[in-house]
Amino acid sequence: MKHRIRLFLSAIVVLTMATTFAQTDSTKTDSLPKPAVDSSEIAQKNFQKKLENLERQQLIDSIKKAELESQIKDLKNSDPDQQDKLQAQINALNAQETERIEQKKKEIETLRNSTKGYPVIGFFDDTLFNIYTKLGSFSAKERADAVSRRVKTLSSNLGFTADSLLVTTVESASDIVYGETIIMSVSQNDALWEDTTTQNLASAHKDKIAASVINYKSETNIWTLAKEIGLAILVLVIIWFLIKYIIRLFKWIAKKIESQENKRIKGVKLKDYTLFDAKRQVAALLLVNKVVKWFTILLAIYITLPILFGIFPWTRNFADTLFGYVLNPVKSILSSIWNYLPNLITILVILFVFRYVLKGIRFLSMEIMRGNLKINGFYPDWARPTYQIVRVLVIAFMIVSIWGYIPGSDSPVFQGISVFLGFLFTFGSAGSLSNIIAGLVLTYMRLFKIGDRVKIGEVFGDVIEKSSLVTRVRTPKNEIISIPNSTVMSSHTINYSSDAPEKGLIIHTTVTIGYDIPWKKMHAALIEAAKRTELVVATPEPFVLQTSLEDFYVAYQINAYVKEANKQATIYSNLHQNIQDVCNEQGIEILSPHYRAARDGNMSTIPENYLPKDYKAPSFNVKQQKN
Repeated sequence: MKHRIRLFLSAIVVLTMATTFAQTDSTKTDSLPKPAVDSSEIAQKNFQKKLENLERQQLIDSIKKAELESQIKDLKNSDPDQQDKLQAQINALNAQETERIEQKKKEIETLRNSTKGYPVIGFFDDTLFNIYTKLGSFSAKERADAVSRRVKTLSSNLGFTADSLLVTTVESASDIVYGETIIMSVSQNDALWEDTTTQNLASAHKDKIAASVINYKSETNIWTLAKEIGLAILVLVIIWFLIKYIIRLFKWIAKKIESQENKRIKGVKLKDYTLFDAKRQVAALLLVNKVVKWFTILLAIYITLPILFGIFPWTRNFADTLFGYVLNPVKSILSSIWNYLPNLITILVILFVFRYVLKGIRFLSMEIMRGNLKINGFYPDWARPTYQIVRVLVIAFMIVSIWGYIPGSDSPVFQGISVFLGFLFTFGSAGSLSNIIAGLVLTYMRLFKIGDRVKIGEVFGDVIEKSSLVTRVRTPKNEIISIPNSTVMSSHTINYSSDAPEKGLIIHTTVTIGYDIPWKKMHAALIEAAKRTELVVATPEPFVLQTSLEDFYVAYQINAYVKEANKQATIYSNLHQNIQDVCNEQGIEILSPHYRAARDGNMSTIPENYLPKDYKAPSFNVKQQKN
């Protein structure tokens, strides 16, 4: 009869738990709209469902096992074969139980890193241990809160000792008991979560609870409080004196600074520019002194507060928090630096290698520029711009190699800034980019070099600078004209200096003389004038071209070779002077093209110093004719 009553009660328990689980599930599915959950929460919910199913099956198997054990007892060795059959069923149930435990362990292992534990809080807001699983209808959080409240009630028992707490084991659970009160129940799931047995886990929790209660009693007795208050007063007195003498120290430093004005403190000069005079330097030093003073005071207070909070057990967490504000960032920074060291070393190695690659390329370019190294088809004036191009390409390749090792290079913000800067560079430097490309083309076209006398469009002068963006020309009037390289590319360019040192530059000028002067005499006069001109070379000889035969005159063009293309203005001026002198010496008048030979009675246009001393102007001849 007792056996049947026990089975009936067990069946009621099973049905009640099943109803409870069903209600719980119904509540979860039929409640208000669910908030968004992450994958870990979904995994935990799935684990709870699996756990409930396993426990439900475990409860059913335990009832069945109890029924089988009761049947074996009722047989009392009357039927050995039937007892063996019943024992075989019990062994099968035990094997299923072992398998369920292993399955629980596997499920728990998958959730160990993602599941949040709820702490059991001690007397001074310290965590004694964590609870991860529910028990019956109590969630892990509810269990932790209930245990925390029960632990705190233990401090009111004056006769409490560490031995007052006991561990009792009932079937698959262990209870931590104080007198008639159960402080906490440790289930099989709790033990599996900590990878131990229920009795061992309960003993460990019992020791932590007992130590927490005893520590609280020792920390809160009247003598301990009196010592802590006295120590706190001592700390306050020390910090008061420390701050007082810090202020005095910095006042003394301020007076010393003021007394050294125009003595040791004479101002700061950069060459001839006075960056700070003595007065401003004193003011700056006083400001620095004031900033350091307040920083020292605040640092002293910041260090004192954790010490002060650490005296009393209720405020020790504040001390840890305050120290954490400084220590945690420092630890994080040091940890980040330590973790970044391999990448930093890689970057340094890359920089080292590329640095010496650039040095090698620069050495080759300098050798080519100086003419020590000759490469067929490669001119020395190409060495520098080619080095600059190769240098940019090598640096770009180095940046690409380093990019992946830069902290934050893969972050969206870093990439967004890079794209934005690239966008600005592309669209903001469109004109500049065309000038740079034109500058490179001009370099390899070798239109001119520094010092050449050129004519670019309407600009005439000497090239004084070739940059990547502009070409600068100094005119004979000492005017500096900057021409964008793209304009140079689109204009015609005349280079007077490129062949002048070897082949000579032909300078030329035209003189118009009347038909009354024999052309041979005029040729000789112009050649003589050219030979007299300084900087005109003797070989090849000057020559004359008759460029036109006009109505009233002949156009004679004198051509002469010079090596100094940059001195054309002086050479032309001297040539014109010599043409005048030689023509005057040979009695050749350089007259207006429309001059008419009505010379009777008029002086010659030749200057007096070139005329004979007995020269007289001819008289007018009038011829009369009779009809």
